[in-house]
Amino acid sequence: MAICIRNIRINQLKILNKYFSTKPEKQYDIVVVGGGIVGVASAREILLRYPNLKMAILEKEPKLAMHQSGHNSGVVHAGIYYKPGSLKAKLCVEGLKLSYKYFDEKNIPHKKVGKLIVATNSLELDRLMDLHERGMKNEVPDLKLVDSKGIKEIEPHCRGIKALWSPQTGIVDWALVTEYYGKDFKASGGDIHLNFEVTNFEESSNRDYPVTIRSKDGTSVSAKNVLTCGGLQSDKIAEMSGCSSSPKIVPFRGEYLLLNPEKAHMIKGNIYPVPDPRFPFLGVHFTPRMDGSVWLGPNAVLAFKREGYNWSDINVVELFDALKFRGFQKMALKYVGAGIKEIAQSACSQLQVRELQKYVPEIQASDVSKGPAGVRAQALDDEGNLVEDFRFDMGQGVVGSRVLHCRNAPSPGATSSLAIAKMIADKIAEKFL
Repeated sequence: MAICIRNIRINQLKILNKYFSTKPEKQYDIVVVGGGIVGVASAREILLRYPNLKMAILEKEPKLAMHQSGHNSGVVHAGIYYKPGSLKAKLCVEGLKLSYKYFDEKNIPHKKVGKLIVATNSLELDRLMDLHERGMKNEVPDLKLVDSKGIKEIEPHCRGIKALWSPQTGIVDWALVTEYYGKDFKASGGDIHLNFEVTNFEESSNRDYPVTIRSKDGTSVSAKNVLTCGGLQSDKIAEMSGCSSSPKIVPFRGEYLLLNPEKAHMIKGNIYPVPDPRFPFLGVHFTPRMDGSVWLGPNAVLAFKREGYNWSDINVVELFDALKFRGFQKMALKYVGAGIKEIAQSACSQLQVRELQKYVPEIQASDVSKGPAGVRAQALDDEGNLVEDFRFDMGQGVVGSRVLHCRNAPSPGATSSLAIAKMIADKIAEKFL
């Protein structure tokens, strides 16, 4: 009987310890939720400005840059495409300069391989001239027009009637860059908590640290203020603090082909089509990589899971959430023809090769194989419009007023990351410091 009573008491103590643990909860002045390139760059910038702050980054994966930041084309963009005077244009051009300066300071491998945006017919030529005007207004460095002869001098295997040449466009491994940002953050005294999947923001009983951030495994940290940069999960994270579900994140997978290594020498730099303004994505292009490979693509198809990199990656709840969203339905109806074409190209690589042959005729279907894929966090409003600008949001009450959500950091987020970080640090100072 005595042994039985003793066991009951031990079990009771275990239960009490679970709920009333004396282990101190970690407390921070600012917590950044999201370990992608925008979140880590922003955390780094804030801590460099305010070195006395106690800060942490929370990332649900086992390492930084696991999703968009580590599954992109690796291009360092120059700012050609964006509306003159827009925030995207300003941040991209500024980000380009800051990125190259940072790469040189840290000895991060990169290459200025340049980019050709190639017109193959008269209709594309008119659009190319519009792009040239945009690029000049955006003060894109060293941008110039070249004729068919100039195209051949830059890319001997490429054909076209005229092209925009951007020699400052480059390539880098953005996941590696994110790791360097993280090293800077830690060297400045910041903490990085990996495998910390945020499930809720709660009001704390500690007035000095009013926000408790819960993780899926039951651990938590407390903060005076919170910044979220959730990428593919940004709308869901915003809803946790009472924000609206709109703009909604709809995941689009971009699938690449790989050029046969024996043919990789044919592509010197980035070769892009002239974008069709009727459609939201740039179209297939040629992208050399730091490892010497050449990626061809991508297409753009609805992902059946927010982090779904293959057709077999399916999350029924997330898929239904996208399909029932009125904004997605309106967008799908608007681009039904283009959508069918993208799905067909995904199923049959030969169709994608035909698009590529407009620029490099020597490439055949036998020269390509299935390559990697990335998922783009496309923000949509209720009317089906693509949200092309930055969106920030805050909720209500004690918790909501202490959590700033970066709900959309549009492409080219990686190139612009250091410039975006400066803008976000300004917002943090305005809101919280």
